[in-house]
Amino acid sequence: MTGARARGGGRGRSLRRLVAAVAGTLALFAAWQALTWPDVAALATEDPGTTAFIEAWRVRQRAAGQPDAPQFRFVPYGRIANDLKRAVLVGEDIGFFDHRGFEVEELKKALAEAREERELPRGASTITQQLAKNLWLSPSRNPWRKAKEAVLTWQLERALSKRRILELYLNVVEFGPGVYGAEAGARHFFGKSASALGAHEAAQLAAGLPRPSAWHPGAASRAYARRVATIERRMERARHLAKLI
Repeated sequence: MTGARARGGGRGRSLRRLVAAVAGTLALFAAWQALTWPDVAALATEDPGTTAFIEAWRVRQRAAGQPDAPQFRFVPYGRIANDLKRAVLVGEDIGFFDHRGFEVEELKKALAEAREERELPRGASTITQQLAKNLWLSPSRNPWRKAKEAVLTWQLERALSKRRILELYLNVVEFGPGVYGAEAGARHFFGKSASALGAHEAAQLAAGLPRPSAWHPGAASRAYARRVATIERRMERARHLAKLI
C-alpha cells in the first residue's frame, strides 16, 4: 500500500510539474506576443518605412546574391490616380467601403462573377486583410497566422478610416518583382507618377496583384492579358465608385 501511494504521489507531482511547465510556456508566449504586437493605431498618422513582405523579399535577394534595395516610395492618397483606386477595388475588393474588414457575401459574388467571366475571382481576402498580411505577416496559411491576420484586420478597421486603409494598401502592395506601391509601379513600368496613370495603365497594374512576380505590365502572358481586360470591363461597370474614392 505504501509503495502504491508513493507511485501515485510521484505521478501527481509529475503531472503538476508538466502543467506548470505548459502554463509557464504559454505565459512567456503571450508576453512575447504582447511585446511584439504591432502598434496599429500609430498608422493613423505614421507611414510605414517597410513591410514584412518587403523584408522577406530582401532576405530572398540576399540569399541569391542579388541587390536587396526595393523600389518603394510612399505618396499621399491624393497623388494616386482615381483610375488605379477603382481598378484595384474592382479587382480585389469591390465591397471595400461597405464591409468592416471581412466580407463573406462579397466572396460569394466574386466566385460567381469569376465563373461567369471564366476568369480568376476578385481577391478572396479583403483589402484590409491583405494590408494586415503585407505589413506584418507572411503568405503562410497556418491557423495561427490566419488568427493574427483576423485580429489585425479588426484593429485596422477600427483604428483607421477607409481611405487611410486604401492609401496604405496602394502604397505597400507589390506591383512587380521588388516594386512596391503605386508610385514605384507607375514610375517603373510607365515612367510617370501614380497621379498621371490612365485607366488602361491602372488596369495593367491592378491585374498583376494576384501574381506580381509573373503578372505585370509588359509580361507575355495570355492569362494576364485576359485579367487586364476583365479589370477594364469591371471598371466600366463600377463607375459608382467615383463618389467613394
